[in-house]
Parts: sequence; structure tokens; C-alpha cells
Amino acid sequence: MGKGVLEVHLVDAKGLSGNDFLAGKIDPYVIVQYRSQERKSSVARDQGRNPCWNEVFKFQINSSASNAQHKLILRILDHDHFSSDDFLGEATIDVTDMISLGAERGTYHQSAARHSVVLPDQTYHGEIKVGITFTASQVQEDGEEIGGWRHRSFNQ
Repeated sequence: MGKGVLEVHLVDAKGLSGNDFLAGKIDPYVIVQYRSQERKSSVARDQGRNPCWNEVFKFQINSSASNAQHKLILRILDHDHFSSDDFLGEATIDVTDMISLGAERGTYHQSAARHSVVLPDQTYHGEIKVGITFTASQVQEDGEEIGGWRHRSFNQ
């Protein structure tokens, strides 16, 4: 189906749920997962329910199965110093069609769009803004893992 690089631009979030009783503000971060690959954003310190990250993460895609489902999972957590981090919700994005179209055309880009954040009780609270690009390419022979980096200047 597709071999290449899936680039995820984590922009921001709005209206997140959660409350840190000790500090009063939540310090959100995101774990972006594609299959067994995971990337972690920076912690948006003191940004509360409307954090901005503006970070890009890359995932190596190597799928030959035409019927495979490709999902990107974004788990939002609150960084805590004195206890375990609190789960604030997650968003799941089906990227199957993006990978298929990118494999056909050479590249496919979806501008940053908002996705609903689902809480553990299956209700919606807040949204996360993400842009996605898939670029078809040859598999790297050295097997080097592709990680994330922060955009220094990005005009929204």
C-alpha cells in the first residue's frame, strides 16, 4: 500500500478537560502513536486548557498490505511532578486514505484540522489541531529511526 514518511504537525489544543489540584494549572503534553512507533511532545508548561506546541514528528511507514488500517493516536496527558501523569483524553485519526493517496501521487497533505478529544467516559471535551503529510519514498537502507523536531518559525 505505502512506503514513506508520515509527518504529523501538532499545532495546539483548545478546551481540554482536567484540573491539577496541587498547582491549579494543567501542563499538557501529547504522545503521538502510529502502530509501534511513539513520539512525545514537549510539555506546554503553564498553558492550561489551551496549549500550543507547534511541533513536527515523523513516522516511517512500510506497509504492503492493501487492506490494512492506519490509525494515528494522540494521547493528551497532564505532566505532574509529584504523582503519575493524568490522562486528559485522546484523538484517533484514520490516515489510511492519506497514505494511499500519497503513495499514488507521491505526496499528500492535509492542512491542520481540528479533531475532537475523547475522554475515558467516551464524551467529547476539547479539540486538538493537527496537520498531516505523507510522502512516498524508498525505505532507508540504514534503518535510521526518524524522530521529531520543533519548528522554530511557523506562521499559522
